[in-house]
Amino acid sequence: MTEQFSVPVTVRGYETDVQGHLNQAVYLNYAEHARWALLQAAGISQKGLASKGVGPVSLETTIRYKRELLAGDEVEVTCAFEWGGGKTFRVEQIIRRTDGTVAAEITAVGGVLNLEERKLVARPDEIFKELSSDPSLFGL
Repeated sequence: MTEQFSVPVTVRGYETDVQGHLNQAVYLNYAEHARWALLQAAGISQKGLASKGVGPVSLETTIRYKRELLAGDEVEVTCAFEWGGGKTFRVEQIIRRTDGTVAAEITAVGGVLNLEERKLVARPDEIFKELSSDPSLFGL
């Protein structure tokens, strides 16, 4: 089994709310940051996607908040793709403090949009394989 992809993030003071916790919307930013970092690590760029006439889209996102995060907390944001063979895929993510405490679990359903037709492509895994220099980062 390969090691799960992750990126480090430090919670910044301006990302917190009046109670001092990380604002709930920022969890989505951290998750999106990790997904794009994974694409980049696998050799997929926004330019490459656009040249193919496709783009990734989020269809559904669920966040389970487990523990609060405060300014200065160091976290890692993991990212793992799960393929079902259809038009969509799942992305499972964990935001974890460096001491191992899970702060949030994020599950997203995504797809790849044909930018001309404005419809999901039939096999997003095939697009990722074609454009990626390292499809193993996506579990492919």
